[in-house]
Amino acid sequence: MRGILEGKVMHKRMQPKVHRFVYRVFYLCFSLHEKQALRAPFFSLNRFNLYSYYDRDHGLKDGSDPGVWLRSILGEYGIDQADGDIILMTQPRVLGYVFNPVSFWFCLDQHGALRAVLAEVNNTFNETHSYLLAHADQRPITQDDILTSDKVFHVSPFLKVEGRYRFRFAYGEEAIGVWIDYDTEAGETLKTSVVGQRMPITPYKWLTLFVRYPLITLKVIGLIHYQAVRLVMKGIRYIPKPHPPENRVSR
Repeated sequence: MRGILEGKVMHKRMQPKVHRFVYRVFYLCFSLHEKQALRAPFFSLNRFNLYSYYDRDHGLKDGSDPGVWLRSILGEYGIDQADGDIILMTQPRVLGYVFNPVSFWFCLDQHGALRAVLAEVNNTFNETHSYLLAHADQRPITQDDILTSDKVFHVSPFLKVEGRYRFRFAYGEEAIGVWIDYDTEAGETLKTSVVGQRMPITPYKWLTLFVRYPLITLKVIGLIHYQAVRLVMKGIRYIPKPHPPENRVSR
């Protein structure tokens, strides 16, 4: 289940003015029980390297095992059908640095069907909130299903904390797609997507990724601020950050 997801991220703001951008990106995808097998030339676990994964970038962010944290969340919310593999889709650190706007935890059952997804969202104010998505009856999540959640966490300083998200997921061993639409009382406000193909991990692949996407994690944070400047130039009003929600997870 280990692999690299290469694809595109798309954002399209619908109002009050249209603003769209598309970037090529890649993500690391791996099953939590295969984490130790990720160690390889150019990639380390909890240690500096060209690429690396750190436990403290996820979950409680204290260096403890995020898998234990996620299992406790599933238990707390009574999601007992997600009793199989958990696949994390996230950007790795590059030369020690990463900023993940959102990482996705795909929670499968014993037969490999998708039963729940945790969207772990980070903002540029060093705050984190996670949205737990699952059907009320815990039936498998298909690519035609739409799961909704109230927006409770401040992400963009150009959007209020109001309205609802609509999530759609297409999870497979060869490709992954995530579509998130954001609606407010004024109507459809934002459309986003991440779609890509999964590829095997090899030392050569890490080197080619570094050439193709040099310092991509620095690029991510840089592009966030660049797009913010473009929004200001379009006359979009800046919204001060409210207090984060008390709960770290919302269903």
